[in-house]
Amino acid sequence: MIGPYRGLLAGPGVKGFVLAGFIGRWPMSMLGIGVVLLVEGLTESFAVAGAVSAVCSLAFAVAAPLSGRLADRFGQNLIIIPFAVVNALAVVALMLSAGLGLPAWTLYAAALLTGTTSLSLGSMVRARWSHLHAGSAKLHTAFAFESVADEVIFVTGPALVTVLATAVNPYAGLAVAMVAMFTGSIALALQRRTQPPVRPARSAGGGGGGGGGTPILIPGVALLSCVYLNLGAVFGSVDLITVAFAAEHGVKGASGFLLAAFAGGSLVSGLWFGSRNWRISLRGRFVRTLGLFLVGLLPIVFIGQVPVMAVALFVAGFAISPTLITGFSLTERLVPPSLLTEGMAWISTSIGLGVAIGAWAGGRLTEMFGASSAYGFSLACAALAVVVGVGGSGLLRLPEAPSPVRT
Repeated sequence: MIGPYRGLLAGPGVKGFVLAGFIGRWPMSMLGIGVVLLVEGLTESFAVAGAVSAVCSLAFAVAAPLSGRLADRFGQNLIIIPFAVVNALAVVALMLSAGLGLPAWTLYAAALLTGTTSLSLGSMVRARWSHLHAGSAKLHTAFAFESVADEVIFVTGPALVTVLATAVNPYAGLAVAMVAMFTGSIALALQRRTQPPVRPARSAGGGGGGGGGTPILIPGVALLSCVYLNLGAVFGSVDLITVAFAAEHGVKGASGFLLAAFAGGSLVSGLWFGSRNWRISLRGRFVRTLGLFLVGLLPIVFIGQVPVMAVALFVAGFAISPTLITGFSLTERLVPPSLLTEGMAWISTSIGLGVAIGAWAGGRLTEMFGASSAYGFSLACAALAVVVGVGGSGLLRLPEAPSPVRT
């Protein structure tokens, strides 16, 4: 599995932007559960905690394409720095609002600002890879590498923030997330050698028809966004419901490790998936991985023991990375280079919007029916993603392209 990854980081400046991007987006796995643990610990309500987390995710979902468009238009370095500064201040405001017992609206206001200023650094890093390896077989490997990096983040982040919030201090998890975000973001902004050049904006007609200047109007990108909206709802609901599941069994501190198991399955499959040379089309891979995700998620509705749930979540995570890898690869082929970061951000924003819906619904359903029953919502969202993805897969047919050049 390791062979195709050798030499991937050898180019000038590559190690720098990869490391900065990794550190800067590490908080994406820490923020949601950190907010839930902090707010639930103070209010003793998963519904309120889920609502505050949902506001943060929803704000990110709405704002991410805008920051992506600004990065395409003006350059990543000019956009990252002001966003990172305001985001750090917003996280501090959220912690202060919770710690000082300020009115509930201050929690929602701080969460709104936090989400609005959270950058889609994963999209920016993938745009850099696309700039460096356009038309090369290395691009598939690079996208797989980034998905594996995401899963390392989701393996370590939830476990770390849970330990910090439950064993050290309720605010420690969010504080560490804030420092990582700010440090990594500023470091990425300084890596100017590898950032994509600013290109003149033009109509987004790449590969999928018209677009009027915005990638979301390309039919294939719109379909992918709908699919990832539902997958985001799976991720958001599983995160919150799993915290409640662990709490119901008297081991709330284990929730981060359960979520790490979910991401761990994705990490393993991502390494394997990215090391293969696939003869199946991107569209075919996408449809198959969606179906596998639904099948893998089925058992969690019927499990009532924490150790067994850890195994089930690990297995359920196997299809996550392959689905994300193919989705970003399809997006890269469907949108023109001048809108690449924004196109990638639409996938991230769809996931973020879904996470917001999933966190809110998961909190409500958990309080109404209990954690095990609430997992049914996650399963229903996965099924809907399959229906939409398979039913509209014709929109993902790509024009014939020359064989990738190996570099």
